[in-house]
Amino acid sequence: MKKMIAIVAGDPNSINSEIIAKAWKKIKVKKNLFLIGNYQLIKKQLNQIGMSIPLFKIDLIKHYKNDGRLYVLDVPFKFKSIFKNKSNDTKNYVLKSLDIAHNLAFKKKIRGFINAPIDKKIFNNKYLGVTEYLSKKNKKKNKEVMMIFNKELAVVPLTTHLEIKDVTGKIKPSLLKTKITTLHKSYKKLFNKKPKIVVLGLNPHNSENHSSSIENKIIKPVVNSLIKLDFNIKGPFPADTIFSNQKKFNYNVVVGMYHDQVLAPFKALYGYNAINITLGLKYIRISPDHGIARDIVGLNKANPISLINAINFLNKIND
Repeated sequence: MKKMIAIVAGDPNSINSEIIAKAWKKIKVKKNLFLIGNYQLIKKQLNQIGMSIPLFKIDLIKHYKNDGRLYVLDVPFKFKSIFKNKSNDTKNYVLKSLDIAHNLAFKKKIRGFINAPIDKKIFNNKYLGVTEYLSKKNKKKNKEVMMIFNKELAVVPLTTHLEIKDVTGKIKPSLLKTKITTLHKSYKKLFNKKPKIVVLGLNPHNSENHSSSIENKIIKPVVNSLIKLDFNIKGPFPADTIFSNQKKFNYNVVVGMYHDQVLAPFKALYGYNAINITLGLKYIRISPDHGIARDIVGLNKANPISLINAINFLNKIND
């Protein structure tokens, strides 16, 4: 049997149980999939929205059987509400679930995992998000890469969930080179080909190419050094036009300097049809490319397409 894939149920105050159930009903390959989360909570949340899938609780993955049910590796959680639980209780539950998935993947008991959306507030500003939390556990701090992937295009922000005022100070030659090197190696391993990378500048119109700009002093020298290492890379390019010139430049990945510089145009183009892949870890970690959608929790209106894409991707790349 293929190695198992885990789905971490993620934030309990969310649409997660709904999108998991909807994805389960639609995916074709189910035999190597299981959940990490609280069995009773997931069951009650699905009952609340009138959905039913065959759930079965287990305490160890060795108890899994390929019998058409969705097994839930049960994580203790004394929930007081179906969809509204206190922050400390939620934090402990989510981190425990992530740690279980990390340990299983790190020990190669599973091929990788998908975590359903998580409210970043659980990290209390200690980590910027799940990407950074897992990079610390993998001892890969500042070497991890967030790649938002669609079969037509991928984007990578050099900095992730930073406030704009803090971005400039983080753009250093060492960080830029490390992140792009991780991207290059991981992309090649995943897809068996070198990525065609374009790098964006930070400022509007690349500061009109001033000699003292960050584009000329930091970004361009790094790009040139990577060209010498046989990377297929170009830049820096102005951010305002690059997404309308994909065919002209024939690239696979856009590397931007901050989160919304690449995520905003990407989501305008592809919507939910994308997944978030963390590169640089010792295993494959993926998540849907959206949040917990608190505004539609319990309304049975959530779109599962990003989770479906994540499951299909993780199955496909390990065949």
